Amino acid sequence: MAEILKLDATDMLAALAARRVSALELLEASLTRHQAVHGQLNAVVATNLERAMERARAVDELRVKGEPLGPLAGLPMTIKDTFDVVGMPASSGLEGLRRRVAENADVVAHVKSAGAVIWGKTNVPVMAGDWQSFNALYGTTNNPWDVSRTPGGSSGGAAAALAVGVTALEIGSDIGGSLRVPANFCGVFSHKPTWGLVSQHGHVPPSPGSWSERDLNVVGPMARSARDLRLLLSVIENGPLAPKVPPADLATVRIGLWLDEPSFVLDVEVRAAIESFAAELAAAGAEVIPIVSPVHMPTLMSAYQTLLGAVLGGDMPPARIRGMERLRGWAKWSMNRGADPLSTAALTLAYTATHREWMAADAVRNRLRREATAFLEPYDVIMAPIAPVVAFPHDHKPFGRRRLTTANGRTFPYNAMLNWIALATALHLPATTVPAGASPSGMPIGVQLIGPPGAAGRTLAIAQAIDENVRGFVAPDLAL
Repeated sequence: MAEILKLDATDMLAALAARRVSALELLEASLTRHQAVHGQLNAVVATNLERAMERARAVDELRVKGEPLGPLAGLPMTIKDTFDVVGMPASSGLEGLRRRVAENADVVAHVKSAGAVIWGKTNVPVMAGDWQSFNALYGTTNNPWDVSRTPGGSSGGAAAALAVGVTALEIGSDIGGSLRVPANFCGVFSHKPTWGLVSQHGHVPPSPGSWSERDLNVVGPMARSARDLRLLLSVIENGPLAPKVPPADLATVRIGLWLDEPSFVLDVEVRAAIESFAAELAAAGAEVIPIVSPVHMPTLMSAYQTLLGAVLGGDMPPARIRGMERLRGWAKWSMNRGADPLSTAALTLAYTATHREWMAADAVRNRLRREATAFLEPYDVIMAPIAPVVAFPHDHKPFGRRRLTTANGRTFPYNAMLNWIALATALHLPATTVPAGASPSGMPIGVQLIGPPGAAGRTLAIAQAIDENVRGFVAPDLAL
């Protein structure tokens, strides 16, 4: 039975439909796998097994009777612990949030209506605010390729569980790379939709019960295959908005390869892996053209910081925001004297931005989105790095004391994790993550395929063509 967990969700669903395996048997296999790796990974941190088994038995009974079933009927799933599930409210890593009575988040309601069997929650950083997944409530989640390293965040538990066969599908969210970074670090697939394509209601943050569709934040699928991304997106999207097109013909695909930006760091090992991957795509028939940055990235990063700070500042305690407001004079002085765009001064101004400052940043964003859309016209997608380095060792120091280190020993600010993901996030563009190779140390390296607004169908079709013809998911040694 363990062999079936090597399949992607699409093939698992085919096995269920053919009655080669029952929903209850598949759930039990997933639970056995979870128990086998939990001590090493700590990816799934809360469960509701009684409800899940009842649900699986009900699906099996309906299938025996020949009743119509949804597209995910009987598939066991875990859910990122920022989404409310009846009986398992989103904790977002905080004890005070997990004891609430909650309704299903919209995306959870969609997958349940489609027949999925939800049995557990996957770990996240506190309030989804880190590129590592640890909190005082549930502890630290480890990377399945090297347990001394992070799986990424905030969808880190989700990516780790996918990589080792604990779950076949997950739903993540992304405001600062939280879908793309964990997929990149764990060697799986993810899709960041165009903003607004998928409902955020029932996601925490913001505060439980909020009806805010937060700027920049998106909700999207994670999986072990590109076709599974398309399957899950078709279930959770707000109506049939993503075009259902067949896999792309790589011989007709034109890719802009973006690896050079003077203001960004990129580890030589990451660059080498992506260049090798680009050569594989070219050998498969794709036209791969090196490009310059699509827009002036320092300008975009400045606007993105303000837009992001306005969102994240709303989740901070009022006393902390008031303290930061008292530092605005110092922060402006520091920035006028050339402080780094990722410095404490820059973040202070971002978190305390006035509405007038937000509108100015929004105007810059709108102008740059138009420029990027025009830049993209000659290309089907832009292919770019996701993170400046591979998955790094656990580091739970305060943000301001953390540093990232390249393979050749260069150190730089932790917040540089925002750099390569910023184009798609700030400009509300779709981006699909696909595995691209590995570093000399064996850590996964992925790329993001970025398309123009509304082009989710395009980026997913190209990802599926790559997955099925060039390179796809490779399981870590910890897997089956």
